[in-house]
Amino acid sequence: MRRRGSGILLHITSLPSQFGIGDCGPGAYEFVDFLSRAGQSYWQILPLTPTASISGHSPYASLSSYAGNPLLISPKRLQEMRLISESALETDPGFDEHRVDFRRVVEYKTGLLREAYEQYQRDPKPYQEEFHRFQESHKYWLDDFATFIAFKTHFDEQAWCDWPVKYRDRQPEAVNALQQELQSQIEYRKFVQFLFYRQWQALKNYCNSQGIQIIGDIPYYVSYDSADVWTNQEIFKLNEEKRPTHVGGVPPDYFSETGQLWGNPVYDWDTMQEQRYQWWIRRINHNFRFIDVVRIDHFRGFNAYWEVPADEETAVNGEWIEVPTDDFFRTVFKYAPHLSFIAEDLGVITPDVRETIRDFGFPGMRVLQFAFDDTLPRNEFAPHNHIENCVLYTGTHDNNTTRGWFEEETDESSRELLFRYLGHEVDADRIHEEFIRMAMMSVANTVILPMQDILGLDSGSRMNLPGTADGNWKWRVTGEALNEDVAGSLRSTTALFGRTLRY
Repeated sequence: MRRRGSGILLHITSLPSQFGIGDCGPGAYEFVDFLSRAGQSYWQILPLTPTASISGHSPYASLSSYAGNPLLISPKRLQEMRLISESALETDPGFDEHRVDFRRVVEYKTGLLREAYEQYQRDPKPYQEEFHRFQESHKYWLDDFATFIAFKTHFDEQAWCDWPVKYRDRQPEAVNALQQELQSQIEYRKFVQFLFYRQWQALKNYCNSQGIQIIGDIPYYVSYDSADVWTNQEIFKLNEEKRPTHVGGVPPDYFSETGQLWGNPVYDWDTMQEQRYQWWIRRINHNFRFIDVVRIDHFRGFNAYWEVPADEETAVNGEWIEVPTDDFFRTVFKYAPHLSFIAEDLGVITPDVRETIRDFGFPGMRVLQFAFDDTLPRNEFAPHNHIENCVLYTGTHDNNTTRGWFEEETDESSRELLFRYLGHEVDADRIHEEFIRMAMMSVANTVILPMQDILGLDSGSRMNLPGTADGNWKWRVTGEALNEDVAGSLRSTTALFGRTLRY
């Protein structure tokens, strides 16, 4: 990411599709063609891992940091594989093209995936060898994940800490016996992952063939009730009952008097260091098999993290725990020297974090919406303070849309400051154009624009509102919006500011 380029932030779930949610089918390929016509070099997505209703289907709270989300499997592609019948897709399911109804989508796609597996069982020959190769190639995570999901279903969706002790503690004889009993369910889960990765790899290959790189996310923490924690209990701070002794979050700051209590189990970095960080190295390498550039969410956790006793109700009574930063990254790059990372360094960042980013050459992040306050002259998010080695956003998936920000989150003084900076006043329906132009002319090597800002949409199209559990991750773009006028305008701006280089 040392050359000038730009791209679009749009998660897979937001793509056009007749099946209620974006997936790896025709709509994704059409979006790649749109990116190409618009002269873009990057497609940024959110985590591809399975989501759950208990967490509002947030892609940042998953049952596994390795598995793919079954909801992203394309029914069209299943039909092309002759795993579901033509008649299964003849009836229009009548989904909303603007919003994801996760409950209906889960019910609908689960039925199709069951049908696909049953067809495979009836006639395994066309895909048996390929499925076998997939299982061997992904054995390092697939067996544990499929077992975890089958066990979780068997125990009425209880968290793994509430399973009978012999399964909670992974006693080999007990686990092996139940695996035999649930063999068909376990194979079904593996087959679903085979379908996901088969479709995703084909889509990624198409992206790369068009000169487009995929930027994906690795969340710093993993969910407690996940295959990750169940199968790697020794690297997390758990008590004798295998419940977290401490959880992650951030301390009180300007935005919150009580801080943020995320509830994720924290890592035992002493154990990780003794194991030479093999869990992280495996996780990172796995992600780079399927995406080209990794954005590390909550990057500052690799220097120090805020640890809170698990029985606390707020994040106030925590403490900073240091991490063996230098040893960690040098070990990672010893095994994977050519990996490309983006450091999510938003929020309160200490000098030691800045030093790590500088020493290892990671591009950090800049967000234009954060620039226009009374610190503007020295504000690092303001265009005149940008550096080349950074990734610049108008806003992220956690921000309001730029129009929504302008209409709802600015006051008269901040708008006046913005107008002075631009050299003229601007209306709400044109503010996104000004922000895109500011971003594109920046010295920042990489610019990423949320699709909502390219289309000039208001806060009703926001992807996520942090701190809320309902109504997030549902926004979708329509096929009609990805038209030649939009592509042509973006291509023109991209070329004007020298960002049309391809890889």
